[in-house]
Amino acid sequence: MPGVAGTAGRRWLAAAGYGVLGAEIAAVIWFAATYHSIDFRIYMWGAHAVTQDAQLYQVRAYGHWFTYPPFAAVAFVPVAAMQVTLARVAWDLASVAALAYSAAIALRLAGYRPTRALVAGVTAAALPLDPMYQTLYLGQVNLILLALILGDVRRASRDRPAGIGVGIAAAIKLTPLIFIVFFLLARRLKAALAASATFAACGLIGLAVAPRASARYWTVLFHDTARVGAPYISNQSPYAAAIRIAGGAAHVGAWYLLIPLVLGATGLAAATVLARANDWLGAAAAAGTAGLLVSPISWAHHWVWILPALVLLVRDGRRLAAAAAYLLFAAAPFWYTPHSGGPREYGFHWVMTLVANCYLVAGLAFLAYLAGRAWLTLADVRYVAIEERMASAPRA
Repeated sequence: MPGVAGTAGRRWLAAAGYGVLGAEIAAVIWFAATYHSIDFRIYMWGAHAVTQDAQLYQVRAYGHWFTYPPFAAVAFVPVAAMQVTLARVAWDLASVAALAYSAAIALRLAGYRPTRALVAGVTAAALPLDPMYQTLYLGQVNLILLALILGDVRRASRDRPAGIGVGIAAAIKLTPLIFIVFFLLARRLKAALAASATFAACGLIGLAVAPRASARYWTVLFHDTARVGAPYISNQSPYAAAIRIAGGAAHVGAWYLLIPLVLGATGLAAATVLARANDWLGAAAAAGTAGLLVSPISWAHHWVWILPALVLLVRDGRRLAAAAAYLLFAAAPFWYTPHSGGPREYGFHWVMTLVANCYLVAGLAFLAYLAGRAWLTLADVRYVAIEERMASAPRA
């Protein structure tokens, strides 16, 4: 009776997945109803401050600056109009729903059939990962942005109208702008134009609501990392690692600009090759990882791109690598290294430095893996082209 046993086992796994996910959602609701997350508080403050125009970037909120474009504050106005506890619960539940949607899209791009049980199981397994947990703990927007981008990539992969999601995501946080370049290189011109137009329209909305704040942001603040504490250990970008190793931002010279240029070019090249070979999951993962490595600020909760990365590794049969990556992003060992702002964080300390920058190390390794796959894909395409030319050549 192996078939019956297999069916029973699948039903048991599905029930377990639903049960775990239900318990996690109940915990999320309880937490959101009882804890006032700091980033969510700043979002709410920004929604009220944007109506005061210049105040948005001149006054600290709960000890922190509002660092997003003005449109992000405008977009949060409807949420800020809600009762605060209800808004927190709705926001975190929307983030969980966005995670489930992203899981379904990633599974489809990987070639799997995203049944309800499978999506529930993947979502339940993803929630304990530190980037997902931190996003919910802080009341962040990252999971919603991930869903917007992956949804657009899915539509672009089928040559359907796309770009609005990427444009909105980029208008809220600038890092998704890399996907506009990716669409251009992947020969999805309409998607790139739609994303650019959406991004510009969102910027004009911010300008109309808060003209002085918009002028200040786009001329002075959008590249200012001093307002966000770039050296903090949660920033797992190459720039942050360079600051910590060099002993301060003042010791990072103009030479550093070469690093994001190389990483961005590598990620976009890999994404382009994979997309043209119809591997849109690999392409999305390559572009998303490149965005994290190019940006000077890549907080731990920005690394929600671990979800499509894990799905891709499982699809490719790299289960050991997937298990290691899952454990790394669940444990987030950099939190257990010195990160109080003292001198122990600076300099190179061998294994401790690798642990302190473990997300960065994992991101670089994953990008190298995708670049290798893209190279092999390109080599296969060239080989097939040569074989076809030889086959069609006239024989003596």
